[in-house]
This record gives sequence, C-alpha cells and structure tokens, in this order.
Amino acid sequence: MDTIRWGILSTAKIGIEKVIPAIQQAENCTVSAISSRSLEKAQETAKKLNIPNCYGSYKELLADPDIDAVYNPLPNHLHVSMSIEALKAGKHVLCEKPIALDANEAQRLLEAAAEYPELKMMEAFMYRFHPQWKKAKSLVESGAIGRLKTVESFFSYYNNDADDIRNKANIGGGGLMDIGCYCISLSRFLFDEEPQSVSGEWKIDSNFKTDYLASGLLNFKSGTATFSCATQTAPHQQVNIVGSDGRVVIPIPFNAPPDQSPSIYMYKNGDAKEFTFDPVDQYMLQARAFAHSILNNTPVPTPLSDALKNMQVIDAFRESAGNK
Repeated sequence: MDTIRWGILSTAKIGIEKVIPAIQQAENCTVSAISSRSLEKAQETAKKLNIPNCYGSYKELLADPDIDAVYNPLPNHLHVSMSIEALKAGKHVLCEKPIALDANEAQRLLEAAAEYPELKMMEAFMYRFHPQWKKAKSLVESGAIGRLKTVESFFSYYNNDADDIRNKANIGGGGLMDIGCYCISLSRFLFDEEPQSVSGEWKIDSNFKTDYLASGLLNFKSGTATFSCATQTAPHQQVNIVGSDGRVVIPIPFNAPPDQSPSIYMYKNGDAKEFTFDPVDQYMLQARAFAHSILNNTPVPTPLSDALKNMQVIDAFRESAGNK
C-alpha cells in the first residue's frame, strides 16, 4: 500500500475549503468518502470535491472497510467521542484542534488510543508543518538569536454570528479554544518545555457566554510567553520571538496563503534578514506527513501526549481567569 484512503467526518467549512483539497494534493493520499448527518449535504459536497463515496451518517463511513484514516473536523465536543469510535472501527485519526473540551477528556482519548497501538492518532496543528515554522524553530535551537527569552503572539478575527459553532459555549466555543490554543501550542513548541505556571484574563460575551477576548501569561523555566486572542476585533496575527541577542518576527504565523511566498524576519545587531519561502499548502504537508507515518509505521510528527499537555495549559488558563 502506498496511498492512504481518507474518510471525512462531516461537511465542516474548514474541511471543504482547506483540508480536503489539501489532502487530495498529497501524493500519498486520496479522499475516498465523506459523511454528514444529511445524506443530501454529503452528496452535494462529494460532487463538488470529486469524492467518490458519501454517507448520511458518521457510523456508515466508519464501517467502510475501504477507508484507512479519518479526518475529524466536528465541533469540539465531538472530537473525543467520534475519534474513539473511529479507533474502534480500525481507522487512523487526524483530529482538529483542540483535541478535547478539557484535559480529563484528552486523557480519556489518550488511554483509548493506547489500546490500539497499531493505529495512528494526531491533533491537527497544521502550522507546525509550514517551512516558516521549521525555520523559526531552527533559528531558536541554533542560538541564532541567543537564548530564547520571551514569545509574544496575537491572533484575532471578528465573528458575532450567533449560529456559528465558535460562539456556542455548550459545545466548546470561544476564542481561547478556537485560536488561543495556537498561541499556547507555539509557545510550548518554541521553548520545548511546559510552563511552570499560567495566568489568564478574559472577557465573556453576555449573550454567547463564550470568551471574545483572552490574554495569557505562560511562565517557563527559561522564559515567558504572552498572548492575546480575540473573536470580536479587527483581524490580525503575528508572532514575535525574542532572544538575548536578536528576535524573529513571523507576520502570518497561522494561515499563510498557500499561493503566496511568505517571509519571516530576523533582527540582530541592527541588521534585518529576510527568509522567504516558496508557496506551499501547510494542510497538504500535514496530511502527507501523517500518511507517511501510517505507511511506514513510524511515530506521528506530534504525539497525542502533546495534545494532552496543551489542554492542561488551557485548563490552567481557565482556572486562573475564572468567570471574571
């Protein structure tokens, strides 16, 4: 076998617009089926994206013997339960972030996955696969900016649609879960350690009961990371990685356009150096890498334990912020 046959759980927007087309671009992947609670919606999407099979329920897709792996972009409250069902059905699982609603749920998934050691399971933090992040990580590790001291990240958009799942508290909505999890993930990724303490402040929408503005401080043994994420402000994103001798700025850290050449910048000793990268789809790179792990029976690039640790930091933030 040299190709992984994918099944898609749901017709979620991120899947239709970004992930499915990206999986289809990977030379070791093919999208064989898609499912929805509505067969009509599944059929419509399958036709649009040239997917050969469609199902009117997730259960039917998981029962398909010709599917090797599933992509789970369901709402946050279904990440763990449906991923476990996929594992039970003998499927490898790539699940959207955040992996769970809280660390206890993530631990349950970790334990369930351990019962199927032959199957691969990974949280879909696609940014880590982009060359700009690999370069940023290498600059930090090589000491190009001295010792890493602090990381500043910001991620925001404007969305006040009451029907959007990101604005529904009972299914895991809110800015911290949707985009703040990226800021936490990248900070842990760059420091390559876990924070010793976490402080958080947030603002809660009186109607949605979800956070629309959250700011946090992660205290690592070797430095700090600060971040803000927002769902009701002007769209903006940036990461500033500051060392003892220089810094690296990533202007489009999370969703670099796949058809453009992004750049990152290193500032040191009064000089600026630009690193520019060829256009690439980070979702495709993620799918290719996950499929490679399956085909070669090697560890996935990001272990499920990393997803659990990210959820533990999110829980610590929520405990600190409370209901302020």
